[in-house]
Amino acid sequence: MQGTVDGFSHGLVTPVAAYLMACLGGALGLRCIARSLMHERGWKPGWLALGATAIGSGVWTMHFIAMTGFTVQETPITYDASLTYASLGVAVVMVGIGVFIVGYQGATPMGLVTGGAVTGLGIASMHYLGMAGMRLRGRLEYDTLTVGLSVVIAVVAATAALWAAVSIRGLLPGLGAGLVMGLAVSVMHYTGMAALSVHLHESSGAVGGEASLLLLAPMLIGPVIFLFLAGAVVMFDPLMLRARPGRQRPAGADALRPVPDAASRRR
Repeated sequence: MQGTVDGFSHGLVTPVAAYLMACLGGALGLRCIARSLMHERGWKPGWLALGATAIGSGVWTMHFIAMTGFTVQETPITYDASLTYASLGVAVVMVGIGVFIVGYQGATPMGLVTGGAVTGLGIASMHYLGMAGMRLRGRLEYDTLTVGLSVVIAVVAATAALWAAVSIRGLLPGLGAGLVMGLAVSVMHYTGMAALSVHLHESSGAVGGEASLLLLAPMLIGPVIFLFLAGAVVMFDPLMLRARPGRQRPAGADALRPVPDAASRRR
């Protein structure tokens, strides 16, 4: 028997909230990567790590906020806590690998392709590992082609986002890139969900455990708080406030400036 799936049981509330969290994580992550390319090389690994954690947390939070609106009419849904947290770890680690590749290699074709592929696969792995942690009275099946499309969307979105982080200068363009990244991650999520079908078991026994919303809500609190704290760090960073990447004086520029004559110096 096939289950009746509803991914929008709370209407537009969950997809909009999920999109906003994906935008927040993406925008913060991209700004941190841009910050790592500025002065003070000693802080580079720290900014890249903060950016990777922000992107990974934002994508993970987006996924599980969206999942609070996912229901199967014929069965309750619970989540395995260990797999749910493991999906967060996978997202942060794999996004981190991609971010560090691009952070140190810059906007080179090989760096972007490699970093984007690792980051995109990390996002897709987080999604499907999180889905594997879902417990219900049935089994999940996926359409292979639609799953492949969701992975392609994740890789392309991640590559474009990393390119934007190392190429686009200025606050407003960076925020725009975060909005686009949030949209791409949301499209990837709902594409993956479109690949899903639920086949119920014949047994009518209830699934044990906590209700999905009661389980997910406490798990989401930590990453959400982290994202807002990361936002405060980015907003109040002195160098981020007074300078922008790409506005730095090129090396040797001082040597090209005309030397003032004696009269000019006296004035």
